[in-house]
Amino acid sequence: MVNMVKSKALSFLILISIGFSLHLEAQVTFDAKVSKKRLGLNERLRVDFVMNENGDNFVPPAFTNFLVVSGPQQSVNRSWVNGVSSFSKTYTYFLTPKLKGIINLSQAEITINGEVYKTSPIQIEVTEAVEKPNDPNNIDYLTDENIRLVAEISNSSPYLNEGITIVYKLYFRNPISITDVQELESPSYGDFWSTKINIGRAQVNPRGRYKGEPYNEVVWQKVVLYPQKSGKLNLEPLTLNLSLTIPSNRRDLFGRRILTQGQKTITAGRKILNVKPLPLEGQPESFSGAVGQFDFDLILSKEALKASESFQAKIKVNGKGNLNLFKLPEINVPNTLEVYEPERIEKIKTTLSGTQGSVEENYTIVPQYQGKYPIPRINFSFFNPKNKTYKTISSQELIVDVYEGPTAGISSVKNTTDVSNIPSTISESAFRFIQLNTKFKPIKTISFWMSFQFWLIFGFAFIILILGYLVNRFIIQKSEDSSNTKQRLAKKLAKKYLSSAEKAFGNPVNFYEALERSLHNYLKAKLKIETSELSKVKIESLLRYKKVKTNVAKDFISLIENCELARYAPGSKGSIQADYERASRIMATIDKQL
Repeated sequence: MVNMVKSKALSFLILISIGFSLHLEAQVTFDAKVSKKRLGLNERLRVDFVMNENGDNFVPPAFTNFLVVSGPQQSVNRSWVNGVSSFSKTYTYFLTPKLKGIINLSQAEITINGEVYKTSPIQIEVTEAVEKPNDPNNIDYLTDENIRLVAEISNSSPYLNEGITIVYKLYFRNPISITDVQELESPSYGDFWSTKINIGRAQVNPRGRYKGEPYNEVVWQKVVLYPQKSGKLNLEPLTLNLSLTIPSNRRDLFGRRILTQGQKTITAGRKILNVKPLPLEGQPESFSGAVGQFDFDLILSKEALKASESFQAKIKVNGKGNLNLFKLPEINVPNTLEVYEPERIEKIKTTLSGTQGSVEENYTIVPQYQGKYPIPRINFSFFNPKNKTYKTISSQELIVDVYEGPTAGISSVKNTTDVSNIPSTISESAFRFIQLNTKFKPIKTISFWMSFQFWLIFGFAFIILILGYLVNRFIIQKSEDSSNTKQRLAKKLAKKYLSSAEKAFGNPVNFYEALERSLHNYLKAKLKIETSELSKVKIESLLRYKKVKTNVAKDFISLIENCELARYAPGSKGSIQADYERASRIMATIDKQL
């Protein structure tokens, strides 16, 4: 009796333990695990999302204030120990913090057996950057030691409006290889007039050198800048995101190192330029902001001409410097010359050595009266940053000789010994003196009827009427002749090329076969090429190449398509007659255009 009770109790305990184990086995878990909860700004964080049953529709956190270096990397682990199976699936991410402080890692979601499971949020504390270990096998150490982004500045202390160049270069070397580059942040150059130089597709120079050591070199960007204000100006950094292939510490069956994929954000760093103002001492009045090395000239297209003819006065500056950023001096001429607004012409090229070329303004000038007109000299000043001095160039004083035309009136004043050299002009539209003596002429009243004017107008109207009749008759007759000519040409071409199709009027299939063959024979005769083996697109392009109008070429192709369709769906006799006449008309039109 006692043994029976013990046996039942033991069976009951076994059933309870089995049920408890089944309950434990059926419980679903989905957790988030981090490699550390406190890290430096330059360290990486590993995040694992682990589940004990397979799921679908995995939704990772937003990773706000983190940069995803790599991931998700998926791994699955199955095991069977003492008759008990276990399963785990993991999604792994590697992150880099973007800022210091407390950052919340939000929830991830996944659907398992129709139910949605979420992880618990995790708080991560980000501190100042920490000193990294100089481990040659450490991935961060490998990237930091073998990748450089450099901004090469031609002059870090330029003058205001003096051109400088910046070349951004990316250096990398073994064992790092770069598979992709994305520009995350570009400098804005807000305080500069800037021009980017087109360098085409980036090329890798395997013989580059950085600080005397060999590197692979990539020229990423070239920019020419002209500072627009003096003082300390900040250059925003260029930031790139690199996709890398890096050898890991693991090896395959053959002893070779396994390559891993990674991300690296690299920046050229913020640069500061100390821009010097232009010196005020010795600055000429004619200075308008030109900085560089320039030549200046004033050129006249004519120095002798007649009145009412025009000539051009060209003010031209050429050289190297800020050609886009200063104003050319204006021409100064006597008031008796009519001057129009100048036409500005720029022939400028920007290279790594700076902006060079020429800028000119062409004035059109028209003299109204004869005489000799002086064109005063013009001064152009610029600042040369190499010798740190201003220079002024003056044009020659020129004379324009107007040797033929009306003479401008010169007013003389009694008891005056000084007469101005500049002629005073009297416009044709100016008021003249009132005449004191008058001469009247008698006005004769003559009747218009039967007068000379009457017969002149009558005869002129009669001649116009006769000419109108003759011209109208000639045009109508010519139009009718042209229409008859077209009809004769169409009948002639139809008789020559469509005779076989005409004989097959009674059989639609034979008719359309003969009509299509006739159309190709016509093209063969006109284009000197066999077109029956060509596509309709090619035939249309050949016709258009031969100057046949587009609508006529399309009409021809449409007729060929009708012939192809009619073999399988023969038309009525009326449509056969219409297609025959259409073919005749198209041939005549093409023949005329060819």
